[in-house]
Amino acid sequence: MGLKKFLDVTLHRPVEGDRVEYFGEVKKKCNGYVLSNATTQPAAAYAYEADITKLWDAYKELKNECGYPLSFNTIMMKAMVEGLKAAPRLNAHIYFKPFSVSGKLIIKKHINIAMPVVLDNGDTYPVNILNAEEKTLKELQEQTTDVVTRMKTTDIQQAYTDMVLNRGIAFALTGKLPQAIAMGIKGAFGKSKMGKISGLFNRPAKEENALTPQHVNEGTVCFSNWGTLAKGLNGMGTQAPLLYPQVFMMGTGTVQDKEFVFRNSKGEIDLGVKKVLPITLTFDHRIGALNDVVPFIKVLDEIFEIFRKKNEDEFDFE
Repeated sequence: MGLKKFLDVTLHRPVEGDRVEYFGEVKKKCNGYVLSNATTQPAAAYAYEADITKLWDAYKELKNECGYPLSFNTIMMKAMVEGLKAAPRLNAHIYFKPFSVSGKLIIKKHINIAMPVVLDNGDTYPVNILNAEEKTLKELQEQTTDVVTRMKTTDIQQAYTDMVLNRGIAFALTGKLPQAIAMGIKGAFGKSKMGKISGLFNRPAKEENALTPQHVNEGTVCFSNWGTLAKGLNGMGTQAPLLYPQVFMMGTGTVQDKEFVFRNSKGEIDLGVKKVLPITLTFDHRIGALNDVVPFIKVLDEIFEIFRKKNEDEFDFE
């Protein structure tokens, strides 16, 4: 074995025929999230398959009659919002100091859903659906469409830089000068610095049509529908990293036709083909384990069972 081949094999260096993909700035930022959260947050997950047959039938009916492009993604976000109303401690930010074993949980009034959007190069980046608890199904759909459109016409480097600068100003105004200086350095040189993203978001956009710093700031929870990215796959997602300081995320897979054991109208155990949705719930174990997740799951199951059309623009969850 020659010296070059020895070094290539030992150091796992790329050789002829290999393809090397270097991380762009958005990928660097997302990877920083994942690495940081994986080493600092004791996350746990609960995964199950839900019978959504009635929900699916109601969705198809409304989709054909509502007069606007309604996605199943929006249906599930609405269900998530209803579940969070029953489990408010999941809609929170956690701040923890490991050395002093002290910290706090800030339970948020508003539900801002961080939703990963696929970029032109295949990378994903989360943008926020703001104040979701105040919105009807139609309004949720409109805002989802709006942020996706803004994402594709925004210089995300500038949007993220504006968010970092806003934090620095806020720290300075509240007398937290060390944090303000740190944010300034972070925005200019550190992990938060978003370098030029060649060809992705360099298209000019009117200010009113661009993402705001609030759109790229940390949401309060995360919703990810990986089923839209991998249609036809019958598997189930397992634990996904949380977006610190968030403590909860919900992921959904592809709607599937599966044999499913259920109780029929007579209360008897039966077997039949149902519409089944794989759901994965990831949560920070420090908030109280499953005690806070169970009420959320119960609300989802109730919605899947009694979800029905209320009028042409809305569903009835009660």
